[in-house]
Amino acid sequence: MNLHELHHKALAEKEAYAGDEERPLGAFVGLLGLYGTAVGISTLGVMRSDRRLPDRFAFADIALISVATHRLSRLITKDPVTSPLRAPFTRFKGTSAEAELEEEVRGTGARKALGELLTCPFCVGQWVATGFTFSMVVAPKQTRLAATIFTAVSAADVLQYAYAKVQQA
Repeated sequence: MNLHELHHKALAEKEAYAGDEERPLGAFVGLLGLYGTAVGISTLGVMRSDRRLPDRFAFADIALISVATHRLSRLITKDPVTSPLRAPFTRFKGTSAEAELEEEVRGTGARKALGELLTCPFCVGQWVATGFTFSMVVAPKQTRLAATIFTAVSAADVLQYAYAKVQQA
């Protein structure tokens, strides 16, 4: 199969997958490539430095990174303050929860793909967790400091919701 035939086959598969919807599969492939490249370069950077990849992480660090990832992912994808980062890729639709926005992805191709990434806390979570994890290897003290801030904010959010429920009762 030559390159032209392969390209035609890929377009036919994209069309069969998407149906009547505009699905930016090519842009998603680009994002996957970017993520894989970032992980590869980060891994090589750690291997070439005087640091070693750990055999395992302490449970406390995993818990800290997990909660911090949750909070930072929601900050990036839902917070009103970060809406200027999402604005080129989304349209404001209203609020979806306390201090969270509902936005609709707009555009086509790469713009749509980035909009889908930037409005999905589950999707952004993968990138954030990867950053926290590599940072834990390269700069553990600084990473624990930053992760502690996001974890504390996440705990404070839970307390804010609990306080509001108590006041309503």
